[in-house]
Amino acid sequence: MEQTIFTNDVIISWLRYFSSNLDINLAKLKMLDITGQNKNLIPTVMSNRAVLVFTDAGHPNIFYDMWTAELGDCVVWYNEGSDPSGPIKQNKISEMIDRGINACAAMLIMNPNAATNYQIGIENSRFTCGSVQYVCREVRAIIMSKLNLEDRANICIISGESIAVEAAMIITEGRIIAVEYDPRDWMTMEENVEKFGLKNVHIIESLQGGYPQDLPVPDIAFIVATPKIDSEIKALLAVNPSMDFLLYTLDFEVLLSLPAVFRDNGLERTETIHVGVSRLNSKKMMEPFPAPWLISGKRANHL
Repeated sequence: MEQTIFTNDVIISWLRYFSSNLDINLAKLKMLDITGQNKNLIPTVMSNRAVLVFTDAGHPNIFYDMWTAELGDCVVWYNEGSDPSGPIKQNKISEMIDRGINACAAMLIMNPNAATNYQIGIENSRFTCGSVQYVCREVRAIIMSKLNLEDRANICIISGESIAVEAAMIITEGRIIAVEYDPRDWMTMEENVEKFGLKNVHIIESLQGGYPQDLPVPDIAFIVATPKIDSEIKALLAVNPSMDFLLYTLDFEVLLSLPAVFRDNGLERTETIHVGVSRLNSKKMMEPFPAPWLISGKRANHL
């Protein structure tokens, strides 16, 4: 079990402090301990109206980062010091951007504009502009549905930047290992990680030397398939022979090569779908988007 300075007794004392000072329904409160690693504060505040945050000292840009994520109107309730006692104060995040956290304490962040029902399929306009050609949101929504991620899953995502962002928001206790071969795409991925306040994404440049031993072993992989697909699958199966795969491709030759790749690696195809999306543009003409193939697979003896 992960160790934390915020034991059950400490958490209960903070809950008593805020409930005695504010008219709040504790049953609707989201609690988040960011003293450990990989905890995504910004997406949590975006999707919850009330978040009780437990934090340690040493977060100099915490309010500035929330302000740049368009959370400036959120109200923070807090006290001075590290004990749940004394007068309670409140400020908007926009009024606290020059402040940091200098003590182990708790704060209550109220976001009246929270999107409490997370919508799969983020608008592409929200992602960082850069070298990446993002898949359209409707296709991404289908991909996320097929991945069916659990909150503690670890997932390896190869050349799927927007998929990595959405997956990181869903996985609260797991890790995203994003493989970015192109340095420009690596930079764009880093910008997205910073923009969305993601703490559970680790970017690597390749699987050429095998899967890094210091990273969590993935349960599932999402791969934008290229001629490197065979070596990528081999590298991942070497660390987890039971890994599940979801492959994306627009390349018909790569698609035709996949049955042999699956057979050579002891995988069995569980599903293949072809996704087509068109939208009516301003000229009242149907505008098609790239239509990918999505291929799911897993070890044959695990079916």
